[in-house]
Amino acid sequence: MDFKRQIIRLAAMVVTVGLCGGLLSFPSKAEEVVQEAAQEPVMEAYYNGFFNGTGWGMPKRDKQVCVLPGGSYLTAIKGTLSNQPEGMKGTLAYQVNLSGHGWLDWAENDGETGTTETGDPVEAVKMKLTGDLAKHYDVYYSVFQSGNWSEWVKNEAIAGVEGQGQWLYGIRVSVAAKGAEAPPMEPCMPGVDPSRPMVALTFDDGPSTEVTSRILNSLEAHGGKATFFMVGNRVPGTAATVSRMVSLGNEVGNHTYEHKYLTRLGDEGIRRSVGQANTNIANAGGVAPVLMRPTGGFYDASSLATLGSMGMSAIMWTIDTRDWQHRNPQKTIDSVLNQVRDGDIILMHDIYGTTADAAEIIIPELTARGYQLVTVSEMAAVRGGLVPGQVYSSFRP
Repeated sequence: MDFKRQIIRLAAMVVTVGLCGGLLSFPSKAEEVVQEAAQEPVMEAYYNGFFNGTGWGMPKRDKQVCVLPGGSYLTAIKGTLSNQPEGMKGTLAYQVNLSGHGWLDWAENDGETGTTETGDPVEAVKMKLTGDLAKHYDVYYSVFQSGNWSEWVKNEAIAGVEGQGQWLYGIRVSVAAKGAEAPPMEPCMPGVDPSRPMVALTFDDGPSTEVTSRILNSLEAHGGKATFFMVGNRVPGTAATVSRMVSLGNEVGNHTYEHKYLTRLGDEGIRRSVGQANTNIANAGGVAPVLMRPTGGFYDASSLATLGSMGMSAIMWTIDTRDWQHRNPQKTIDSVLNQVRDGDIILMHDIYGTTADAAEIIIPELTARGYQLVTVSEMAAVRGGLVPGQVYSSFRP
């Protein structure tokens, strides 16, 4: 039953109850508003999350997933309503269980709850509607925790597992007429079909204005996306290319500031190098990376722990084209097309013209074979998620 039919049915029930009881009573002001709402735009939830190491994400609308590509966890949330029926009083209220602090006070009307000052993670959430809204609507919400989306809960029920060190990496919210069925779950990543095969092309060591631009041209022409793990000190001179990269929906990644091995930097050095690279990339493209490609593929438990504390995951690869070594376009093409499987992460480097030559063949051919060319985070979002401090080399169905 759609929203308007549910509202009309609710209004009819008010009149029917009055007639069956032998007394015809006029509906209250709030009930009149409900009847009129059938002709008004549907009320929706608007909400946002504060992600550790990155800040507030992009605001989301009813049922959309509020997650940060790369898997950084939530430390605060806020929300409000749009298209609230005129004359119907009430708010969207919400409460979080913050790790080490327990349940915080309720917030409402786009007020923040949680923390934006420390990295303390949110473990669970409650939501409710107040005033007249609570009589006529339900608020549903779901959280992304331990690699999965929870089922919808509603009206002050707890979403998430509290007190067990399981952090929230995303949230989605929806408002529905009282008694209506739970809303459908929208896809985690709009534009990505979980039932179809997909591949993540990744490019290291750039950006290069000439080579990266050629790869972006091919991706744009064939509706594909890729992830670019950039060296921080190469970004300032190529800011326009990075900006275009982001505007086309590609993902920015971190490859240290000076192409140094993580295992030789130590905790302080990793924080400085990765942090400087993130700053340069964010200044150029408006988005800070949450994925990191270890230089040379070298990492250890200590470096992973540091990355995890920065809210970052380490991304390796399934297919290494070794394009940097042989500089032969056909060898790069063959290494991909002869081995590729659903869920692969493919390693190339966008600083060689020969790699652009190969990419201009690989991109349309993979598309013709039915592969979706997606970012690492898009593929992860529909195949189990990402956790900071962990290493990933593929995302098999």
